[in-house]
Amino acid sequence: MVTGGILGLEREIKNRPAGLRTYMLVCIGAAMVMITNQYICETFVEFDVDPARMGAQVISGIGFLGAGTIIVTRRNQIKGLTTAAGLWAAACLGLAIGIGFYSGAIIGAIGVLFALMGLHRLDEKIRKGGKLIEVYIEFKSVANISSFMAFLRSNNFEVKDLLIDKGHLHDNDNMALVITLRSEVKQHHASIIQLLSQADGVQYIEEI
Repeated sequence: MVTGGILGLEREIKNRPAGLRTYMLVCIGAAMVMITNQYICETFVEFDVDPARMGAQVISGIGFLGAGTIIVTRRNQIKGLTTAAGLWAAACLGLAIGIGFYSGAIIGAIGVLFALMGLHRLDEKIRKGGKLIEVYIEFKSVANISSFMAFLRSNNFEVKDLLIDKGHLHDNDNMALVITLRSEVKQHHASIIQLLSQADGVQYIEEI
């Protein structure tokens, strides 16, 4: 319960779909599964009982809960992957605690906390300051795309990937693109977004 609560608290603070209670329930449930499995093995010694059978079902079964935390927004942003991975890790820690492998559970919990909290800023720094950036852009009309491509070339951007997206646009004249760009030099992504927003015909832009 304590281990799940510590992990869930970090997610709760960041207002993620699965927070304190969800992580606690996952960790407690996984621990109870392993305790029950161990009890069965010790009680029914005359039978050939697999001590890891029930635990294996937890690992595969946690997928439904993780899938529920992953969402794809209308602008193709994928959110919830870290939360889903955290739930899976919480289940694994619960299994370790349930079987009595406390030293492994403690080391694992420290590693998970470090990944969630300690590496967050490093991950942001790498993604926000790299040469590659993926953006979602809405244009006022299809005619604006060619001028935007010229704008990219004039500012030394290389188009690495391009996807047309009109799924949620109500105006037939509007056009939306998901573009992966490569800059010649490293620069903060916020400044790139600000620069691209100044191009003619750009109605909306955000990094994804």
